[in-house]
Amino acid sequence: MSTMPMTFQLDLPTLENWLWEAACVIRGPVDAPKFKDYILPLIFLKRLSDVFEDELERLTEAFGSRAEAERLVERDHKVVRFYLPPEARWGRLRQQSSGLGQYLTDAMRAVARENPKLQGAIDRVDFNATAGGQRILDDAALKQLIEVLSRHRLGLKEAEPDILGRAYEYLLRKFAEGQGQSAGEFYTPREVSILMARLLEPQPGMEVYDPCCGSGGLLIKCHLRLLETHGVIRNGRRELPADVPPLRLYGQEINPDTYAIAKINAVLHELEADIRLGNTMTRPAFLGPDGRLKLFDLVIANPMWNQKADAFGGPEIYESDPYHRFRFGAPPASSADWGWIQHMYASLKERGRMAVVLDTGAVSRGSGNQGSNRERDIRRAFVEADLIEAVILLPENLFYNTTAPGIILIINRAKRRPGEILLINASKLFVKGRPKNYLTEEHIQKIADVYHAWQATEGLSAIITKEEAARNDYNLSPSRYVAANEKEEVLPLEEAMVLLQEAEEERAAADRELRRVLAQLGLVGEGLL
Repeated sequence: MSTMPMTFQLDLPTLENWLWEAACVIRGPVDAPKFKDYILPLIFLKRLSDVFEDELERLTEAFGSRAEAERLVERDHKVVRFYLPPEARWGRLRQQSSGLGQYLTDAMRAVARENPKLQGAIDRVDFNATAGGQRILDDAALKQLIEVLSRHRLGLKEAEPDILGRAYEYLLRKFAEGQGQSAGEFYTPREVSILMARLLEPQPGMEVYDPCCGSGGLLIKCHLRLLETHGVIRNGRRELPADVPPLRLYGQEINPDTYAIAKINAVLHELEADIRLGNTMTRPAFLGPDGRLKLFDLVIANPMWNQKADAFGGPEIYESDPYHRFRFGAPPASSADWGWIQHMYASLKERGRMAVVLDTGAVSRGSGNQGSNRERDIRRAFVEADLIEAVILLPENLFYNTTAPGIILIINRAKRRPGEILLINASKLFVKGRPKNYLTEEHIQKIADVYHAWQATEGLSAIITKEEAARNDYNLSPSRYVAANEKEEVLPLEEAMVLLQEAEEERAAADRELRRVLAQLGLVGEGLL
């Protein structure tokens, strides 16, 4: 049986040029960061419509008559992947000459009614919305946008299933810089996602969880990796054989618009992913019958870096957590990195593994400080419990809203090499790009090979013991152990800000303790100092 991958007609440069034309149509009325909110649902609807037409053609060939094929579909909607009511089909949209905003909104809602798994995903956008008493996008702009999006087919032969993920990534890369959000809140760069999936190497039937899943890209990359390692080519498409169970995918996302994209992304890939809306820190969506956290084989995530505790309910969540997630300690209010790590760890099965992307400071902040430091102390507890398997330092300027490099932290509840930690300094493995750098396939494979082979390679990786980590005050930054060059490291601005905020927290805590002691001694009232 052939294993040659299918070649799609719509390549990446064509897609990006096409999206740029679409974005130019609505520039002015719509802020750049909002382009994706209007363009992506229409691209998804076009994909559904083109695939629906492909399936009608298939049925026409089978029954010899287009009219008979259409009658069959109307009688039994289940003979097609997704049933589109006539008013929502792309040809009908192009014919609409007036009231287009309301027509589009109603069409999206009709599709969601016919396909319950799309509810809350495709029907979120109001194309007739107003601001200040005026339409955000008038019918003329919408008509022009539809015409631009009509230039290419998105059927089964023309476009890969990951078309929406590619489109989302491009729109973020092109326009996210002006949105002022932190790095981890957006889309994990494609090559970083691929690397994380290769590091975890999901196996058939595994349950995989992303507690802050964004557009669902990390979960989908795990699915695609399983297809690469266990799939076969059938009818021009890579599929899992009948005897290979698929992954069971679970994700939670706090942002309703991003949650909708994650659901759509899963549908495009024909995945039965359980994606839920909500705040993972205050109300985790996946619980067992006993009310405890559901456990997973793999956890993969890119949480918002250095998120403040106030963003999800305040620092008290650490002290009174009903799910007992933070037994290694309460992180500082200025950075929830080790709060997210503890949630993920608490969600792992007995032999579970996890890979998480974080700011570089997550593995180094607090080391070398006199006295206690919350992040260093939590890190020490993880090292002493022999849970940290590897840390990979990524190159600078990969992520869309920061030039900071980031790290991948791998935690394994059943480590291959007890007592050892693999540190990979991949900071020089990149190709310089504009505006962002990127990893090549060779870079990705090199990093994954070093990890799976557990290799210490000069200038790239080192293996340290728990005792060596302790001697370095639990600083696990790969650059401390593997010198990639002689250039002096410059502290990234984001990390410097977190360190300043932590120092302010520690000073405030010391002041409170001093007031308490002085009050006990009767030297001053607690509220007077």
